[in-house]
Amino acid sequence: MADGATNRLVVGSRGSVLALVQAEWVADRLREVHPGLRVRIEKIATKGDKLLDAPLAKIGDKGLFTKELEAALLDGRIDLAVHSAKDMPTELPPGLVIGAFTQREDVHDAFVGGAVSLADVPPGALIGSSSLRRRAQLLSLRPDLRLTDIRGNVQTRLRKLEEQGMTGTVLAAAGLRRLGRLDLVAFLFDFTQMLPAVGQGALAVEMRADDARVAALVAPLNDQPTALAVRAERALMRALEGGCQVPIGALGEIDGERLHLRGFVGSLDGRHAVRAELVGSAREPESVGITLAERLRAQGAEEILAAVRGLASSAPARPEEPLAPVD
Repeated sequence: MADGATNRLVVGSRGSVLALVQAEWVADRLREVHPGLRVRIEKIATKGDKLLDAPLAKIGDKGLFTKELEAALLDGRIDLAVHSAKDMPTELPPGLVIGAFTQREDVHDAFVGGAVSLADVPPGALIGSSSLRRRAQLLSLRPDLRLTDIRGNVQTRLRKLEEQGMTGTVLAAAGLRRLGRLDLVAFLFDFTQMLPAVGQGALAVEMRADDARVAALVAPLNDQPTALAVRAERALMRALEGGCQVPIGALGEIDGERLHLRGFVGSLDGRHAVRAELVGSAREPESVGITLAERLRAQGAEEILAAVRGLASSAPARPEEPLAPVD
């Protein structure tokens, strides 16, 4: 027990503004459902927070935003860690589990800039995005667009939009909502245009597998429909051996006993894209995810991802700016 008392809990978080907002939200919910519980947040810098000199797609991203937090869990410095679920690798270190997926925020991607719809974006417009998933889906719909990397916090991105003559950028609506910046949203992409990242909009509470005390504390935070949907999405990504910097989108939705799962895999230039969907049992989310991954493979997803991985491994490293906390 990190704080050495049964009524205390230490929550690990990255130090970005958004990460701390999310950790504080979890801490507040824990205090609400467990009156008298004393919760402290411990800031821990991850590799993703420190990395300034290489593009994300070049170095790979498994554990980029989680590994240091997981080390702190395993050595007992913290009792639980709060992550954006989309940052979580599909395979966790031995001894760790996800104790709860919190109720999902808005899962849409949002356009920030000077347009009221994708059709309203001018031909040949310059759009900022470092997400391969977003770039692939944008170019599959609008091959005329020009895409450029853009990183940093919200204010930094707004400044760069103006300085570099960009028409706009794409961010997660969930992050903007949590930061109180929905005023920036010009329009939301619908799911036929852009599927979100696996786990987008949900928070994952990670803990030690053998910690019964913490398991009991975090159990009330688990939202079952969110957990089932995200488990299906993560199973799909695991089956495709994808990561956050591979152009895979997925969205699971629960309707009673039914799970509707949609998936997307696309090439970086937008020329090749496969989409598929499946309705299955909400009681077997992993099975639904694996089956949909097989359908995507049958349509050519494996070849697309192999080409993407080849491009990423051969790309020269170049200086980059700090990674985006709301991407």
